[in-house]
Amino acid sequence: MKIALIGYGKMGKEIEKIALSRGHEIVSIIDINNREDFASEAFRSADVAIEFTAPSVAYGNCLEAFKQGVKVVSGSTGWMAEHGEEMRRLCQEEGKTLFWSSNFSLGVAIFSAVNKYLAKIMNQFPNYDVSMVETHHVHKLDAPSGTAITLAEGILENLDRKHKWVMGTLTAPDGTVTGTTDCAPDELPVSAIREGEVPGIHTIKYESEADSIVITHDAKNRKGFALGAVLAAEYTAGHTGFLGMNDLFQF
Repeated sequence: MKIALIGYGKMGKEIEKIALSRGHEIVSIIDINNREDFASEAFRSADVAIEFTAPSVAYGNCLEAFKQGVKVVSGSTGWMAEHGEEMRRLCQEEGKTLFWSSNFSLGVAIFSAVNKYLAKIMNQFPNYDVSMVETHHVHKLDAPSGTAITLAEGILENLDRKHKWVMGTLTAPDGTVTGTTDCAPDELPVSAIREGEVPGIHTIKYESEADSIVITHDAKNRKGFALGAVLAAEYTAGHTGFLGMNDLFQF
């Protein structure tokens, strides 16, 4: 495949390595300093663009790629709450193609399936209360993480006693803690910790007076995310519409 990269930070460079190792060609790399290259012949020649940037620019990046007739795989988080409905409409009504996920890791896809199944079981046991904590590197701009929000939505779909997730505590890189996990009985608190260079840890805890049940996904590096993004691009090249990890991995 011919792949364009939008965003050339740590993730972009990891994706480039894996894409090349799988026999793909990188035809265009767009970063902060060369946004005019969206209009280039090289960018237009891409089968798929893989976009990992910041919440503030992800939406515009997708629109630019669509304008050039290029399908997009996006792993940017923190922007879909505002623009998700429009993205779905563009894909369903105007023939655009976006594969979006808050997390491309195969391990997280498996963890997400386990999370939903566990919530379904715990629906029968109201004496357990549920909470979540996510930990990421200090450079991450959004909190809670997009993955945490996706996991929380998976719990809400299957646990009748919880109706919405709320922000719990935020532990800043300097150790300062703001917020609280005190919330209404029908709310699920999601806390965030920002420290060091942690690629991503997500922990979900069900707690009763008798015991605790805890599941955790702990990413060791960015390789799993980058491989998943390339697998998503390979899938997207042959499909259209508003796509996600449920299309790629049908557990």
